[in-house]
Amino acid sequence: MYRRIFYIVLYIGILLTACEAERTDMHSPRENFEALWKIMDEYYCFFDYKQIDWQEVYDRYSPQVHESMDQYELFDLLGKMLEELKDGHTNLISSFNTSRYWAWYEDYPANFSSDILNNYLGKSNEYKQVGGIKYRTLDEGRIGYIYYGSFATGIGDSQLDDIFDYFKACHGLIIDIRDNGGGTLSNSDRIASRFPDEKTLVGYIQHKTGRGHARFSDPYPIYLLPSERIHWTRPVVVLTNRRCYSAANNFVQKMSRMSQATILGDRTGGGSGFPFHSELPNGWSIRFSASPMLNEKKEHTEFGIDPDIHVSLTTEDSMKGRDTLIERAIHFLRLSE
Repeated sequence: MYRRIFYIVLYIGILLTACEAERTDMHSPRENFEALWKIMDEYYCFFDYKQIDWQEVYDRYSPQVHESMDQYELFDLLGKMLEELKDGHTNLISSFNTSRYWAWYEDYPANFSSDILNNYLGKSNEYKQVGGIKYRTLDEGRIGYIYYGSFATGIGDSQLDDIFDYFKACHGLIIDIRDNGGGTLSNSDRIASRFPDEKTLVGYIQHKTGRGHARFSDPYPIYLLPSERIHWTRPVVVLTNRRCYSAANNFVQKMSRMSQATILGDRTGGGSGFPFHSELPNGWSIRFSASPMLNEKKEHTEFGIDPDIHVSLTTEDSMKGRDTLIERAIHFLRLSE
């Protein structure tokens, strides 16, 4: 899978480098506006899926560009234009600011509280921590609980062996990835590979084959291979909220293919475009979704994945210091004994 992604990224990089080789040193607002619009027009991967008329966006923003703009005004205008894509993987990066689109979680209930989570983890000497994972047992030792807040923090196979061995007497497992904004796909794969008993189709990836909005390769299958280390075959519940994005969204997609797994919580935030970087004439960086990753049905998950069981954090439970999602997961796993 990763070799395929490497070649896709390399291919896009060659295309973008060829595009940049044609440029001269251009630093005016107009020339940078035109360069950004063109890069996105040729290489962004979700125009058709999101039904975005990029030419219409150009027609609205182009008249707002003028040569007397300072760098801050230009940055703000270009950032607003990129917001039209509604893509958390798309950022304009300068030395003084980074544009961002966070409405994929800001416009929704959090369904998570770190303070309430601490009521379940306990004091620092009551839970264990390796890499980015915090873990302990709940329900008098019958249920294992893992909190993984970012796939940007690594976890090794030996560490996972220790965690699963610690839970060997548990009849169920909760993996809580709420507020996990993503990170490295290999970290999510390393955990997900502990659950399948055979090679499992988990999705597809495409790459652009030309500069037209609809010019893509055929979908290339992505398989999850079972780890040769300790496996978990008992029930597992994955807790999600809107802040599960990018690699976390991808993890949920993989876990949804596991027969013993149930997704519980809120719809994920999405973010299924494999990101790539380019550069504007003035040196600003542009990051954007270049290759769409699809689920096993060849459907987009750019706008998120629905849970099997929809549960929200209630005000009543919050007032009592209880986490509705964790409590519901415990109840579900008790019924699975």
